[in-house]
Amino acid sequence: MYRMIRRRKRSAETDYKSRIALLKGGMPRIVVRRSNRSITMQVVEYTPDSDKVIAMAHSSELRKMGWEPRCNIPTAYLTGALLAKRWNGESVLDIGLYKPVKGSVVFAAAKGAIDAGMKLKANVEFDESRMRGAHIESYAKAGAQFNGYSKAGFNPSSIQEKFEAAKKKIMSGA
Repeated sequence: MYRMIRRRKRSAETDYKSRIALLKGGMPRIVVRRSNRSITMQVVEYTPDSDKVIAMAHSSELRKMGWEPRCNIPTAYLTGALLAKRWNGESVLDIGLYKPVKGSVVFAAAKGAIDAGMKLKANVEFDESRMRGAHIESYAKAGAQFNGYSKAGFNPSSIQEKFEAAKKKIMSGA
C-alpha cells in the first residue's frame, strides 16, 4: 500500500494533499476527467476500503440526444447536466491535477451540473455564449475545417441550435 502511494505521488498521478483536504469535508466528490476525445464525470464517495462511484455520466451518451460528442466546452456542459439529472445531492468539485483555469472544460462541466440543479460547492462563472458553442460556430462560418464533425454528419455552423435541443432533452429527462 505504502509503495503504491509513493509511486502515484512520484509519477504525479495523485495530489494527496488536496485529496485529503477534499475528503475531510465528508461530502461526495464530483470528479471531472477529460481525454482528447471524451469527458467523464463521476460522483464518488469515500469509504475506508476504496472510493465508491455513486453515479456516472460519459460524453458518448450524448449521441442519444442528437449531440456529436467531442472534448469541448458545450459537450462538457451537457455531460454535467446529464450527471445532475442522475444524481442530485450536495457535493464538492474535484478537478484532480488539472489547473483551475477560468473558462476551461472542467468548469464548464461543473456549470452544467449546477444549472441542472445539483448543489455543488464550487464558485463557477462562465461565458454563456462559449458554453453554447458560439465560438465554434463562428470558426465554422469563417471557413474553418471540422473534419471530425463532418464525418459524423454534424454541421458545426449550427451548433448552438443543436446545443439547445440537446439541453432541452436532458432537462426534460428524455
